[in-house]
Amino acid sequence: MDKMEVEKRVIKVVCHVLGADPAEVKAESDFVFDLGAESAQSVGLVTAFEAEFGIEMDHEEALKVQTVGGAADYIATQLT
Repeated sequence: MDKMEVEKRVIKVVCHVLGADPAEVKAESDFVFDLGAESAQSVGLVTAFEAEFGIEMDHEEALKVQTVGGAADYIATQLT
């Protein structure tokens, strides 16, 4: 799966979990500052990414990822 496909799916998950408008979510969007994610929602994002991509993420490492693009990059490395 290429990075653009990963990013599209990350945006889909982010919109579902955070209730964000897809038109507002960009690669540089920060989960907390731009999209309003709270702590519990951040954990929910990690869980949702795991389900969407069929991977296991190191939760401490994953929670350090702050942007949509960063999440796509992290997930892409887990898929290889």
